[in-house]
Amino acid sequence: MQPESFGPKELAAATGVSRETLARLKAYIGLLREWNRSRNLVSEDSLDEVWHRHVYDSAQLAPLVPHTAKTLVDLGSGAGFPGLVLAVMLRDQLKVTLFEATRKKAEFLKEVSERLGLIVAIRNERIEEARREVFDVVTARACAPLPELLEYAQDFIGPETVCLFLKGQNLVLELTDAHKSWRMKAREHPSLTHPFGAVLEIRDLVHVGS
Repeated sequence: MQPESFGPKELAAATGVSRETLARLKAYIGLLREWNRSRNLVSEDSLDEVWHRHVYDSAQLAPLVPHTAKTLVDLGSGAGFPGLVLAVMLRDQLKVTLFEATRKKAEFLKEVSERLGLIVAIRNERIEEARREVFDVVTARACAPLPELLEYAQDFIGPETVCLFLKGQNLVLELTDAHKSWRMKAREHPSLTHPFGAVLEIRDLVHVGS
């Protein structure tokens, strides 16, 4: 199936989301299309494939979130991918915090959260300036190369934290660089949306210096 022909029906079939959840996701994407006309939250071209390129790409993280997890932080949320999608899908399980430094994007995240009745904390600040706070799950998508991303993430990680990072075709090089300064248990899950992409699952992260 071509990405442009992948819509809400296909997402529901692929993920098993409820009608209520699908309705919230439709409302979310409706607001994204509306705001994007004046705010340029995502590239206009990507909206043609929004359900596959953005929503499904984010949704594939949901089964990897531990059932015991209660809190999740998304670093550099942008227009809400993957953090806001996960907040919709796992709304009864997780308290979600979204970090987004760009004001117009943070305002969009706030609007969507309020419209959908989600209890989401939105931090309109730079990640590196945030206070230390441990979360059960840390997520990120297109935020930064892995060595830099781990620097950002370290202040949100405790002994039991799981990191779920959506990464592209440079993952092998990024992991090689990251291992110069970090020790970790890393597992790669093939992406469901990109042939050269992966979901990188990281546990037991320890800084060891360069």
